[in-house]
Amino acid sequence: MSHRTLPSFRFDPGTCIAQAQPPLAPVVTLASPASSVMTDLTRTKAATIGQDATLAEARQVMIHQGVRLLFVVENLPCIEGLITSTDLDGDRPMQVQSQRNCRYDELLVSDVMTGLTHIDAIDFDDLGHADVGSVVATLKQLGRRHMLVVQKASASAGPRVRGVISQTQIERQLGRSIGATEIASTFAEIQQALRA
Repeated sequence: MSHRTLPSFRFDPGTCIAQAQPPLAPVVTLASPASSVMTDLTRTKAATIGQDATLAEARQVMIHQGVRLLFVVENLPCIEGLITSTDLDGDRPMQVQSQRNCRYDELLVSDVMTGLTHIDAIDFDDLGHADVGSVVATLKQLGRRHMLVVQKASASAGPRVRGVISQTQIERQLGRSIGATEIASTFAEIQQALRA
């Protein structure tokens, strides 16, 4: 079977490249469905790092992937915890440095990450019946910048992290600050907040 050739031509001077026109995202308000501010991990690959990586490596992965939160994993797809940009720049590294008498560049992700049992999450089904205002209220109540969305176990699979909600993303989509601030969870973080 032979295929016909397509006609070709030479460019005229002044020919330009077509400019991408990303689809307009729907305007998000506090009354919008809560799912509109969730990063769905079935559509977006989760950014991950191992527990034995250095904090400098974690920072580079965050910069490279354009995120402020990494899932800490040893055996995909199961997670051990999270590390955020706040963990890298906050009080935890200084505490560990002081306790161990070591340098920042000697610290590992496992030294400052938040373990799985200390992470706040909401149910995926509950999110499906909520609005953005409820998500904002929950972030404020928990005093967190990130929150995980967990899908319940089914007959064929165990529970899984379905999505991530980020204060930064909500603020970007709303076009304004939501005023949620991270709550100090250790005595040293409370002292630091009082000094500011």
